[in-house]
Amino acid sequence: MNDLLELKGQFQHSKAQQPGAPELPRGQRVTAEKLRSLAADLTRIRDYWEEQDVSFDPLVSAHYRTVVAKSNRIRRVLGSDGNASGHIVGARFEGEGAETHHVITYCVAADVLDESIDVLATCANVVDERFAGAIDDEGLRRVNAGGLREDAGIKKSVFAQIIRDAHYVMRFDVKTVAREIDDWAVVSIYDVGYRDVRSFLAGLGLTLMPDRVLGNAVRLDADEYARLTFRYPYLVSMAVSDISLLTQDDFDIEGPEVASIPDPGDEPIIGVIDTPFDDRVYFADWVEDHNLIPEEIGTEYGDMAHGTAVTSIIVDGPSIEPDLDDGCGRFRVRHFGVAKGGRSSSFGFVRQVKDIVEQNRDIKVWNISQGSMLEIERNSVSPEGAILDDLQARFDDIVFVVAGTNQTTDGNQVKIGAPADSINSLVVNATGFSGRTASYSRRGPVLDFFKKPDVCAVGGDRDRAMHLCVGTGETFKSGTSFAAPWVARKMAYLMQVMGLPREVAKALIVDSAAGWDYEADRYRGYGQVPRRIEDVVETQNDEIRFFLTGTVDEFLTYNYGIPVPIAKDKYPYVARATLCYFPNCDRRQGVDYTSTEMDLHFGRIDNRGKLKSLDNNRQGEEGYTTTEEVARKNYRKWDNVKHIGEAFTNSIRERKAYDTGMWGIKIRTTERGDKKLGRGMRFGAVITLKEINGVNRIDDFIQRCALRGWIVNRVDIQNRVDIYNAAEVEVDFDE
Repeated sequence: MNDLLELKGQFQHSKAQQPGAPELPRGQRVTAEKLRSLAADLTRIRDYWEEQDVSFDPLVSAHYRTVVAKSNRIRRVLGSDGNASGHIVGARFEGEGAETHHVITYCVAADVLDESIDVLATCANVVDERFAGAIDDEGLRRVNAGGLREDAGIKKSVFAQIIRDAHYVMRFDVKTVAREIDDWAVVSIYDVGYRDVRSFLAGLGLTLMPDRVLGNAVRLDADEYARLTFRYPYLVSMAVSDISLLTQDDFDIEGPEVASIPDPGDEPIIGVIDTPFDDRVYFADWVEDHNLIPEEIGTEYGDMAHGTAVTSIIVDGPSIEPDLDDGCGRFRVRHFGVAKGGRSSSFGFVRQVKDIVEQNRDIKVWNISQGSMLEIERNSVSPEGAILDDLQARFDDIVFVVAGTNQTTDGNQVKIGAPADSINSLVVNATGFSGRTASYSRRGPVLDFFKKPDVCAVGGDRDRAMHLCVGTGETFKSGTSFAAPWVARKMAYLMQVMGLPREVAKALIVDSAAGWDYEADRYRGYGQVPRRIEDVVETQNDEIRFFLTGTVDEFLTYNYGIPVPIAKDKYPYVARATLCYFPNCDRRQGVDYTSTEMDLHFGRIDNRGKLKSLDNNRQGEEGYTTTEEVARKNYRKWDNVKHIGEAFTNSIRERKAYDTGMWGIKIRTTERGDKKLGRGMRFGAVITLKEINGVNRIDDFIQRCALRGWIVNRVDIQNRVDIYNAAEVEVDFDE
């Protein structure tokens, strides 16, 4: 087996080129009739808001032609300063299949509405008088090159941007209908300029206690929700039922417990947030128990079974289920009991998770095997998922491993449930011991796009259940709840024992699951994680696996000096690469949830000094354009996990080696908004090369890297374990 390699070197950075004058896509045109139609929409919206007599600025929803790229959103309409994107307060999808399109909501002042109406009318007159009622892409290019006559009454830059805006928007309206919920609800309110949502709602007649408010989300009972949506339906950005049925199962004790375990030492600690812990188990000394269920509610032993079973895998899984021995040893657990099971408040769960993580910053890996029976929403991430994403964006050294949730006995749930829609978390679905997708699995994607679950692991199934320990006995059950802890163990091992950054640890998990035969699967994510930790870190003798880490400080981050060994003027390899990062996320933005995009390119450097990416990704190249739909489908644009690779088949052939003799990696960084939230954000890239003739070229690769100025470290498992153990030894100095 070959060791994993760490390459340390210098990344180069460069700024993005400034965009040119606004243009229309080739062959497209905008009519004066379309411009007047948009002006009429805004006039009706202005009149509507005047009738509402409210103290906040109007809300306007723009229906786009398709799923629209950031660069194609309106700028001048609804933005007299040319920055309409600065007024965005929400985004959702409407339509199905090829008809799917963005609906983006803006909050703008009344005078901005008036100005937009006037400028659309002026542009319509220009199109009628100068372009016979319709301007095409050639006509707009002539305007950009030569300008407009002085009597046109509008600057050419404004005219050009209005024409481009009008091409991408179909119509404007106001969202005046809110979904019906007849129980407790968690409601997000559009940001219409208030500083405190609680005071704002009090002014609308809803008085709430502080514990029912979290950011711009509030918890309302059925009557309060009905009152809000009857009078102010347009204020509801999103609403979800707050009463969720957890997908855990009841446990039947099968027999007495006979196991034993040594005393804990300095093993890493994993955090578990679940039902309470039953301290009658044999491994109780390995668990620091925090039961957060109020005493007046109380807990019974039956309430403790699920959380205790999950913790049994993390502490002593290889002893309880020897067939799944992962080589990671044992872990200590800090266990937080927050739910009894059955009906529970997702809002309460959110508040407790936030407090728990903020108060336990020494814990780096958290396991959450709680999940909702309800399916995720199409246009919004759940409050539970959003708080996990926020915590992982704020704290750059933690990661959540989350169970993918199960089908219940009626089998009506198709999509995964909260909090498995957390984008930054590592979400785990289940297989049986045979490796087949578990019969109870639920699928992604999230927000019609994000790939969830990320991976899968053994969770048991009808033919063979998972062996677990609860209370004074043992039981056999199946579920994603019991697949997730096996991945949490590996993440903790990679991060805390081997000392790898979380971005690299997550990339290694995903990369090893995908392997050389990856196929997209909505139930399995990138594939099944290998059982043994050695198979996650080490490679076969004919493979070279290395990782790179860095931060993005400008639009372009790159290194074109990776010296992959050449044989007979050819590159005899197939290759794959996985990139992971943890972006800021904003639930208020709906489907435009992640704030930063890192576009991954990896491949050979040709004789012109250009990078030829493995997946033929040409985004950003001069003269090349692609639609948002293609960029999302083919290159996972806006997803925070990128995986590109080739299949290892009998038909594979060597590649041409260019004169440069180099391969390279390039990352293009794009921001949703004007704030550069991604600047300084860390990334981890794991790259694997497989020699198609079975030759071991790792020593040649290491030597070439050293000659190119790379610092190369072998990541030897035993060596890292020895270092960890030495670091944890307490030394007493004699006086």
